[in-house]
Amino acid sequence: MRLDNSGQPRQSRRPGLLQKILGAFAGVVILAGAFMLSVVVLAIVAAAGLVGGIYLWWRTRELRKQLRERMRNQPPPGGRVIDGEVIRDIEPGQRH
Repeated sequence: MRLDNSGQPRQSRRPGLLQKILGAFAGVVILAGAFMLSVVVLAIVAAAGLVGGIYLWWRTRELRKQLRERMRNQPPPGGRVIDGEVIRDIEPGQRH
C-alpha cells in the first residue's frame, strides 16, 4: 500500500517482467549513447587542442628563430659562463 497525494492509501502495481526487461534495455541504450557522446566530445576537444597547438607552434616559429639568433650573438650578462656539475659524498652526520 502507498499513499497518494491526498494521503489516501492506494494499491501500487509492481512492474511486470516485460516492463523490467524494457527498462533494463532502455537503461543500457541510454548508457551506451552517453558513452558514445562522451567519446565524440573527447575526440573533438582533442582535435581542437591539437590544431590550436600546431597553429601556435607555426605562428611563433619566426619568434623562436629570432630569439635563438639573439642568444647566439649576445654575450652572456657578466661576460662569463661557468657551467658544470658538482657531485660530492656526504658523510653520515654531516649537514648539507
